[in-house]
Amino acid sequence: MKVAVLSGKGGAGKTLIAVNLAASAKKAIYIDCDVEEPNGRLFFKPENVRTKQVHTLLPEFDISKCTGCRKCVDFCHFNALIYIKDKPKVFSEVCHACGGCGLVCPEHAISEVERPVGHLEQGTHRNVDVITGVLNLGEASGIPVIRDALKAGEAGEALAAKNDTETDSLTVIDCPPGSACSVMESISDADCCLLAAEPTAFGFHNFRMVYELASLLKKPCGVIINKMDAPYEPLEAFLQEHEIPVLLRIPYDMKLAKLAARGFIACEADEAFASLFAELLKKIGGAVR
Repeated sequence: MKVAVLSGKGGAGKTLIAVNLAASAKKAIYIDCDVEEPNGRLFFKPENVRTKQVHTLLPEFDISKCTGCRKCVDFCHFNALIYIKDKPKVFSEVCHACGGCGLVCPEHAISEVERPVGHLEQGTHRNVDVITGVLNLGEASGIPVIRDALKAGEAGEALAAKNDTETDSLTVIDCPPGSACSVMESISDADCCLLAAEPTAFGFHNFRMVYELASLLKKPCGVIINKMDAPYEPLEAFLQEHEIPVLLRIPYDMKLAKLAARGFIACEADEAFASLFAELLKKIGGAVR
């Protein structure tokens, strides 16, 4: 089962939920797709870490063949190409590496070269395979790194299925915050979505955005309300109106905050939190210890 954990804003508890969910399962793969600021590894502290570079493809022009017909420029809907001073120029920040410019070039003057945009870190923590996507500073889009992280997760799932036919493996996808393209990419193959929500006006506003995205992609949803000290009535009414199940209510707990601040995984450090997340796994059909 692939479970995507997402939230409309940063700080709502998305990584807290994703990390503890993975750590509570008999066997799990944790994929950190929040590639601009991945912090799941701060909790897992994975061992035997392997690093792999992530590249995207960038058009490269053979000036000796280019006739200046500008068909490549006209084709690019992302405005990543211009023709200036009798030479083509590529804006790598907005190039989507679709390869279309090379296909329309009548002179075959365009080839593709690899450009590094980030890397993957793969390691283990007890029963969890930890995959972390890391985007290079200054890159405009993390989607190539997210795609490679998800592919690494699929390879891990296939290997787990081959080696252990008795234990169901859980894949937990820690998504970027918000509802942009990177979130859509992260949840594209998920079986269900867990939406982390805060019981505040700001939290409710952003929760509705990610719920709309998950609904558009026809993903089954459940809600986890974090930092719960009192019900926020507009949120509760919305959940009831749309028949969205509340799978867990995490209290505004000083002990939990201290464990997280010190980089501990709550379900491994405290029996009460272990029971809390074990119950969550049962509700979503995960593999429970």
